Amino acid sequence: MELRQLRYFVEVAEREHISEAAEHLHVAQSAISRQIANLEDELGTVLFERVGRNVKLTPIGKIFLEHSVTALKAIDFAVKQVEEYLDPAKGTIKIGFPTSLASYVLPTVISAFKKEYPDVLFHLRQGSYRYLIEAVKNRELNLAFLGPVPAKDESINSTILFSENIHALLPANHSLVKKEKLNLIDLRKENFVLFPEGYILNEVVVDACRSAGFVPTVTSEGEDMDALKGLVAAGIGITLLPESSLYDSTPRFTVKMPIESPNITRTVGVIYPTNRELAPSEQVFLKFVNTFFSRLNRFL
Repeated sequence: MELRQLRYFVEVAEREHISEAAEHLHVAQSAISRQIANLEDELGTVLFERVGRNVKLTPIGKIFLEHSVTALKAIDFAVKQVEEYLDPAKGTIKIGFPTSLASYVLPTVISAFKKEYPDVLFHLRQGSYRYLIEAVKNRELNLAFLGPVPAKDESINSTILFSENIHALLPANHSLVKKEKLNLIDLRKENFVLFPEGYILNEVVVDACRSAGFVPTVTSEGEDMDALKGLVAAGIGITLLPESSLYDSTPRFTVKMPIESPNITRTVGVIYPTNRELAPSEQVFLKFVNTFFSRLNRFL
């Protein structure tokens, strides 16, 4: 059994079409057909069945695909580790991140890292809170920034880099912007614009409001920070956002206000797997991140 056969098999299985797989792999269709036939002969079973011009996996083919994908990921990872062991300063680091860390935290730390390691490449993947956790568990990612930081479990290590306050963002003409102090209970009668239910920042805000004695009235939803900021600027409602998402500038027609009581915070950090070793370049980056925020926290 050859790696080439496995790669051809996975490509055909995912596309369900031999000619499309051949075009993507830049090889002759006959070559792919021949290698898959050899693979089936070696295994002693049929992996595909024809459906018109397409092909579909047989039941045993689906099982073999699952294990083939896992095997190829492991081999690719091993090759990557060998390459980076020879020169970790020229590796490629794949990192997951949520929208709440996209505007300030991620570009700040990567920009600082690139000054010291200019030849390291980055492959960035934005995703939801729960997607990023699962991606680290199932080998799609080795590193992901998250806020709040999830608890450690048997398959994930987590490191807290810093904690930050949650602030209220109000329309500039809102009557509460004249107050010297803002308590969360002051917002009990307001219309909120939040991330949809199931998003972690929705949970953070709703839980905070409940702890203050009320359930927020959510009139509109947005799936990214810019959408929520725009809704507030349009006067649709108010929202609560992490302080780092408002560092660069407060959006036009809005006012950022700290919440004095209760003090709402979230942790921000990085997660990585417990059941596999990080590539050398990833280890270099993780060490840099910990040092970078350790130094930064001393000045905050």
